[in-house]
Amino acid sequence: MEKHTETVPQKMDVRQRAEVLRKAEVLIEALPYIQKYNRKIIVVKYGGSAMSNEELQKNVIKDVTLLKLVGFKPIIVHGGGKEISRWLGKVGKSSEFVNGLRVTDEETMEIAEMVLGKVNKSLVTMVQELGVKAVGISGKDGGLLTVGKKRPEGQDIGYVGEIQAVNDKILFDLLEKDFLPIVAPVGLDETFRTYNINADDAACAIAKEVKAEKLAFLTDTEGLYKDRNDQDTFISHLTTAEARELISGGFIGGGMLPKLESCISAVENGVNRVHILDGRSPHCLLLEIFTDQGVGTAMMAAEQKGTQQDPPRVPGGQAAVTT
Repeated sequence: MEKHTETVPQKMDVRQRAEVLRKAEVLIEALPYIQKYNRKIIVVKYGGSAMSNEELQKNVIKDVTLLKLVGFKPIIVHGGGKEISRWLGKVGKSSEFVNGLRVTDEETMEIAEMVLGKVNKSLVTMVQELGVKAVGISGKDGGLLTVGKKRPEGQDIGYVGEIQAVNDKILFDLLEKDFLPIVAPVGLDETFRTYNINADDAACAIAKEVKAEKLAFLTDTEGLYKDRNDQDTFISHLTTAEARELISGGFIGGGMLPKLESCISAVENGVNRVHILDGRSPHCLLLEIFTDQGVGTAMMAAEQKGTQQDPPRVPGGQAAVTT
């Protein structure tokens, strides 16, 4: 008869014990944040380089899935700009932008919708592989996003939509049924024409409509700087008034300008806090939400600043060490 021998657990050495204790401390630090934001809605705008790197893509989806599993109600709004440009290149079309918005004729709109649909279902699959139910929808489904023509500085740039209404019932129904909604930024106008929507605009409009506790923009930058060439000017916290001062002072330009304006609009319309994070930094979303230091830039209303301890942060996805 074969003798059965049990495996005896080996005693941890000093290094292993220190690692286990470190993990326990991380969990303990996260506990009050899990309690505070339990059952609260967080909208995550997912785009930039984090979408084109497979490892970063998996990290982001793991982060959002973890938020769902510990009691948050996340909604993902995704872009797909780099992939759309790649597919346009395949058919010999160049990409033209006005104020950060893609000039969109009928053929470009057709390709953009195809690419965004492909990206959407890919994200749904990744979430469901991690054991969470997800539903991918576009702004066309159920009239989620109703738009008019967007005219930056009076220019007609084609089928680019300005959001006029958000049908939040669809999102609340999905959240109530324990699904994680994943939204592609495409909408319909009143004549049922299809329009491409800037993903930042879509995330902001959705966050405002559902009164999200947090809106997180995953970007290709560490956050806000007063001077991009000076690391010491990194801004970890600011109010909407301080953000307006940066804009009027000419400190903010390029693609960050419309993003910052979206942040201001969100906070002024009921979103508790807005976060600008570096999506290229692994697990930046978890570091921002579940640690005392956080990473990236957080924007809030003036009356919120100073109501809780706001420890210093540093750019690049690494929380500052305080002693």
